[in-house]
Amino acid sequence: MDEFETFAGPEESSLHLSEEDENFAELFEASQRAQEIKEGEVVDGTVVAVGNEYATIDIGYKCEGLVPIQEFKDAHGVAHVNVGDVVSVYLERMELENGFMLLSKDKAEIIRAWDEISQACEKDQLVEGTVIAKVKGGLSVDIGVKAFLPGSQIDTKPVKNLDKFLGKKFKFKIIKFNKKRGNIVLSRRAVVAQERELQRAETLANLQEGMIVAGTVKNITEYGAFIDLGGMDGLLHITDMSWGRIKHPSELFAVGDEIKVKILKYDREKERVSLGLKQVTANPWDDVEYKYPVGVKVKGKVVSLKDYGAFVELEEGIEGLIHVSEMSWTERVKHPSKVINVGDEVECKVLEVDPKNKRISLGLKQLQANPWDELEVKFPIGTIVEEGEVKSVTDFGVFVDIGMGIDGLVHISDVAWTKKFAHPSEKFKKGDKLRAVVLGIDKANEKFSLGIKQLERDPWESIKSRYRQNQAVDGLVTKLTDFGAFVEIEEGVEGLIYVSEIADHRIEKPSDILKVGDKVRAEILSIEPKERRIGLSIKQLGRTEERANYESFVGERTRKTSMGDILGDKLKAALKKDEKDEKDESDKS
Repeated sequence: MDEFETFAGPEESSLHLSEEDENFAELFEASQRAQEIKEGEVVDGTVVAVGNEYATIDIGYKCEGLVPIQEFKDAHGVAHVNVGDVVSVYLERMELENGFMLLSKDKAEIIRAWDEISQACEKDQLVEGTVIAKVKGGLSVDIGVKAFLPGSQIDTKPVKNLDKFLGKKFKFKIIKFNKKRGNIVLSRRAVVAQERELQRAETLANLQEGMIVAGTVKNITEYGAFIDLGGMDGLLHITDMSWGRIKHPSELFAVGDEIKVKILKYDREKERVSLGLKQVTANPWDDVEYKYPVGVKVKGKVVSLKDYGAFVELEEGIEGLIHVSEMSWTERVKHPSKVINVGDEVECKVLEVDPKNKRISLGLKQLQANPWDELEVKFPIGTIVEEGEVKSVTDFGVFVDIGMGIDGLVHISDVAWTKKFAHPSEKFKKGDKLRAVVLGIDKANEKFSLGIKQLERDPWESIKSRYRQNQAVDGLVTKLTDFGAFVEIEEGVEGLIYVSEIADHRIEKPSDILKVGDKVRAEILSIEPKERRIGLSIKQLGRTEERANYESFVGERTRKTSMGDILGDKLKAALKKDEKDEKDESDKS
């Protein structure tokens, strides 16, 4: 048997401590620990009881400590503490009259937090915290203790709405630390800038034209939106947002929205990126000819009105135009709002498709019967309209309602054969009833021509039966020009006397001799019925009359001479006869 066995043999029972010795040992240990525990220190303890007002904590001292139950409650007033939990507490007082120590869980957390924050500050490490309130100049952040986050340090760009940060967790950089004064200033901006720079480098390295990438709407302007692609921004122009019509980017999305865009252009040197949203989907115009063939009926929504027509959205990115001329067969639509309004659902017909120029022509009237087809049957050319009503008077003629919703035009040149009007209002007014003859129907251009003068025979057709060349006529000067004078020789029939035909001597202009209203007599030089022209001459008439007078004078003189010769011969014959008779008488005697 070795030495240990000899010692532990018969006297082994003498090595066991009695109960009294055990108590003394515990008291000794407690006294040793009591010498180590001091007020103002942080120690760990175990929860041994939970009451309504306090939680009892055993920290290994001769008496237990109390922590107010309030320090275990969350923001909703629920206490999170159970018997057996190990918690860190701050020793405020060693002993009280009731035999309990006063402890604090909150102060223990603050002290340890300060220690951790101090270490993080020394090592330039980031700390995590929760934004708990708005304060003057910025935000209050709980990082174990309350710290101040200035407004300028919240983000890399100015922040207007601080409420969106409340209750959220972020990482911060400590930019100011004073433990004695309890002053801690944080910066989230530095963290964001650092993260953004890392993202930017990664994004620049991987970016390629044609890629489809995810981004966040960072800012919206009238001309487009800036999209954060991860450390760098790209411009999404309004023209590249939708195949359809949009007035402002805010119609599609708001700041903060996550969207997928296509890289249209990437300038590595200038680090500029152009983005497209509509390019992520197929261009709807690629197969528009197959989806909307000419002649098919379609339905759409009126999205815009212009003076010249209405734009109808057939689907997103596809719009067609209903021109005002295609809205009604009979009415002259001055503005599309007289027929349809923005927001109306309309049915129309495809008239023309131009995929290259992204145009679709639509018709509204084509879904109704065409009254022009009936017009050709009811009013063929040559038909006399017995009673039409003047609907409007214009500079060039009058529009006449024939009772089918279609207006015919009597042009000012078709009012009278001979009489001229400065304006149709000289003869017509709105509401007048008149007779007219159908001159022409142009269904393609929707033109219906009427004439009034055609109800009578053209007086120029028989002009040569009433006048002849070299005839002298009387007339009234109606108009003077630099080249001559117009003279009315009968109602509606005028002749022209050129300035060279006014007088024998040279004159500069007709007004040197004539004035409007003068009665003149002239000779007809020429008659041209097809051109509706009659040439007149005052000068020629004077010459003709002079020649006639001369010829008359010469003729009279010649006549008189001839008569004298005849009388002389007769007288001679009579004298001779008398002489003979006298001789015969003498011979008889």
